[in-house]
Amino acid sequence: MITIRYAQERGAADHGWLSTRHSFSFADYYDPNHMGFRALRVINEDIVQPDTGFEMHGHRDMEVISFLIQGALRHRDSTGAESVLQAGEVQRMTAGSGIRHSEHNPSATEPTHFLQIWILPDRKGLPPGYQQQNFPREERRGIFQVLASPDGEDRALTIHQDVRLYGLILDSGETAAHPLAPGRHAWVQVVSGEVMIQGMRLFAGDGVSLSHEKEVQTVGCGPAEILLFDLA
Repeated sequence: MITIRYAQERGAADHGWLSTRHSFSFADYYDPNHMGFRALRVINEDIVQPDTGFEMHGHRDMEVISFLIQGALRHRDSTGAESVLQAGEVQRMTAGSGIRHSEHNPSATEPTHFLQIWILPDRKGLPPGYQQQNFPREERRGIFQVLASPDGEDRALTIHQDVRLYGLILDSGETAAHPLAPGRHAWVQVVSGEVMIQGMRLFAGDGVSLSHEKEVQTVGCGPAEILLFDLA
């Protein structure tokens, strides 16, 4: 089964300092038909204006992943973690038993563009934690590079759920395939450009869920970048 979630169908909000698009129900946007996919609960595409951001606030029992597309993001949290993410870097925050954090655009002139991703953890009450890793673009060209996984292999961030997150960059006409083991499912989110998934043309902001497929087949229709979630 293949279901496309087109970019223009997503929930949307414009708060002035923040422009956001919601692939699944989030905050004031509620759609009972789009509450998540498997353990994947949130994919928000956020653009944060210069010198603004999310003030200190709390979360519990969620794996929160931020994927930087453009600009920078300053992170602070109640575990004492403090860092600035740049484009190409990925952060994982385990909210667990409770964490407070803030995320700000440190630039005075340039917006920050990133994906905020929430994954339901495999158990509640985990110790709060934070990880950050740089994944150079050249390492993802034509290859599905693991960005996050339960065992943190190959420099991947460690997430507390049976989910593997991959990044891929394709040039025009370039192909790549990701096998799906029996009983596994996939969600593909198009970060930028145009790409063919299972022969269907998708554009930036589009997402697609795949179940009962043997593999995910991708073809670049020009420069493109995608994220792939391999889920139980």
